[in-house]
Amino acid sequence: MELLVTMTEFTPLLSDFYDYSASLAPQEKQVLADLRDYLERDVRGIVDDYWERAEFPHEIVKPLADLGLFAMPWDETKPFENSAVFRGWVALELARVDASVATFVGVQNGLAMGSIAVGGSPEQRAEWLPKLASAELVGAFGLTEPLSGSDSAQGLRTTATRDGDEWVLNGSKRWIGNATFSDVTVIWAKSTEDGQVKGFIVPTSTPGYSATKIERKQSLRIVQNADITLEDVRVPDSLRLQNANSFRDTAKVLRLTRAEVAWAAVGNAIGAYEAAVKYTNERIQFGKPIASHQLVQNMLVKALSNITASLGMVVRTSQLLDEGRQTDEHAALAKAYATSAMRETVGLCREALGGNGIVLDHGVARHMADAEAIYSYEGTREMNTLIVGRKITGKAAFV
Repeated sequence: MELLVTMTEFTPLLSDFYDYSASLAPQEKQVLADLRDYLERDVRGIVDDYWERAEFPHEIVKPLADLGLFAMPWDETKPFENSAVFRGWVALELARVDASVATFVGVQNGLAMGSIAVGGSPEQRAEWLPKLASAELVGAFGLTEPLSGSDSAQGLRTTATRDGDEWVLNGSKRWIGNATFSDVTVIWAKSTEDGQVKGFIVPTSTPGYSATKIERKQSLRIVQNADITLEDVRVPDSLRLQNANSFRDTAKVLRLTRAEVAWAAVGNAIGAYEAAVKYTNERIQFGKPIASHQLVQNMLVKALSNITASLGMVVRTSQLLDEGRQTDEHAALAKAYATSAMRETVGLCREALGGNGIVLDHGVARHMADAEAIYSYEGTREMNTLIVGRKITGKAAFV
C-alpha cells in the first residue's frame, strides 16, 4: 500500500531519557514523526470529550490507515521493512496521546489481523489483510468470555460444531474491543469434535451474531467494548482459520501483541508524566512554581525512572522478536513490569497535580483511569508473573 509521508522532523521525546529511539531506522523515524504530528494536530484536542462521552472518534480511522499503522507487520501489506521495535514505538506514541486509540489500533492490526496472519492460509491472508490494512474493514478479536478470562486455554465455553461444509457457533464473548462497529470478528471457539480451540472469521452481519456495548466503564472509555452473543451462527469452512488448530495457535497471536501492550503502558505513563512536568512548571504556590520544590521533583524523577526502566525492557523484548528469539516469558515479564510501573507512575503524576489531578483538563486524569484497564488486559500481572515463574523455577503454579 502507498504510505502517506510528509517531511515532519523527528525529535526524540524528552521522556526518552536514554535516547532509545536513536536505534530506529530513518524511515521509521519519519513515520513516527508524521504520526506524532497527526496525533498532536487532530487527536489530542478531541479525546477528552470523546472519553467523557464514552464515544469513539470514527473520523480518525482512515487517517491512521493512511499512515500505514494497520499494515506494518504483515508481508501482504507492509509499505516498507520495519522492526518490532518501531511497531512498539507506534504503540507508545499512540498511548502517549490516548490509550484508547492505541487499543483500537492494537485490536485492528495486532489481534484481528494477527489472528489471520498467524492462523490463516495464504489465500485467507491475501483476501482479508489488505482490506483490514486499508480500513475498508474494521476487525475485532473474540476470545474472552463472561466466565473465561485467564483460563481461556481450558475454560473456553463457546462451541463450534461441524455441519457439512459449515460450522455452527454458539456461546458468548465479553470485553471485545471494537465490537460495536466491527465488520468482522475473529471468534475463537472449542470444536465439539476434537475439543481443540479453532478460529473463525465471522462477518458481524451473520444471522445470530449480536454485539451489545458495555456501559458504565471508568477506564478506556473511548474503546467500544461489547458483549457478543452467538446463537447458531453459521460460517462456511472457508472462514475457519486453516492453520489455527489449538490454543497454542491462539497463544502465538497473544505473544505478538502482549509486548506491544507493554509499550502502550509506557506511552500511557509518558502522557501522564509530560502533563505533570508541564503543570508543575506553571503552577505557582508559595511564590514560585511547584516544580522547584524538592518533594515534587522527587515524584517526577521517580516517574521518569519507571518510564526509563520500562523502556529498556520493552525495547529489548522487541529486539528479541526481531531476532526471532522472543519467548512467552520475555513478553510476559515486560507486560507485568511495565504495567505495574505505569500504575505507580500515573499515581505519582496525579499526586503532583494535587486536586487538579482528577480533572480531565489538566492531562493526567484520563491516563490515570486508563492505566487500570491496561494493567489487566492481555493477561493480568498475576498471570504474566506465573508464566515467568514457571520458567525460572521449572514448576507451574497456575492452579
